[in-house]
Amino acid sequence: MTVAGTPPSTSAADRAASPGLELLDRVDPRLADIVRAEEERQRTRLQLLAGESFTSPAVLAVLGSVLTDKYAEGYPGARYHAGCEIVDLAEQLAVERATALFGAEHANVQPYSGSSANLAAYAALLVPGDTVLAMGLPEGGHLTHGSRANFSGRWFDFVGYGVHPRTGLVDMDRVRELALAHRPKAIVCGAISYPRHLDHAAFREIADEVGAYLVVDAAHTLGLVAGGAAPDPVPYADVVTGTTHKLLRGPRGGLILCGAQLARRIDRAVFPFSQGGPHMNVVAAKAVAFAEAATPAFARYARQVVANARTLASGLAGQGLALRT
Repeated sequence: MTVAGTPPSTSAADRAASPGLELLDRVDPRLADIVRAEEERQRTRLQLLAGESFTSPAVLAVLGSVLTDKYAEGYPGARYHAGCEIVDLAEQLAVERATALFGAEHANVQPYSGSSANLAAYAALLVPGDTVLAMGLPEGGHLTHGSRANFSGRWFDFVGYGVHPRTGLVDMDRVRELALAHRPKAIVCGAISYPRHLDHAAFREIADEVGAYLVVDAAHTLGLVAGGAAPDPVPYADVVTGTTHKLLRGPRGGLILCGAQLARRIDRAVFPFSQGGPHMNVVAAKAVAFAEAATPAFARYARQVVANARTLASGLAGQGLALRT
């Protein structure tokens, strides 16, 4: 599968200064200094946060474009505002590229964030009070996987699974036991602090056994999936949620992938249920990121990320440190 696009830059050092800084120097020099200080920090310090990466100059250019001016509640061809015929093209392009990149039947590119994508997925599949099985926050899960401080833990009855105390890997036997005991309406396969590949097929089998939806939260792995460096969740999941920044290296935002049978429910859960107008500059920047992620250069980048992680793990283990997931 090929989508035209320019290979993304590989580091902050490869990028030119943020566009528009000369204008900002005149309008707001204090903020211009803040932006330059952040550029310097990114260029000179090693970042070890899995949720951060470097966006390409093309993505940054679209984020700062006039597309930010346009209100576009609704979906292409069915907007609630006039003058959307141009931004419709941008959203259609983003959807086409996302479905091609990930091999999905449907994509919603409007979510403001990964948390927004999870909210919409739950809204499409569940009603308040439904039981959901997900990785517990202390074990490596996300706030939207049932934390009581979050909407997910207040609106739904989450049951947490975790890792085996000896291996540090997700305990699939325990996942099955919990699923059989609680009969969840949905099972969430995903984490933010678990740097191992999850067994999507095993989760699918358990979900089928108890009649549950399988939601894969791939926020931290979508970029690796796009580059062919991590297992693809799309063939196994009813719904895949994720972010378009992190390893995908696009703008900050969310993405939902699903089959055609859930497309309308997902779209209505995003708009009008949980969001208003999409940020069209961000939607267009997602289209750029999907194109870049389809290039051979991005595939090399994704494989190098995994190779670097393995090298770091090997070096730490060689110093006598016990690596835990």
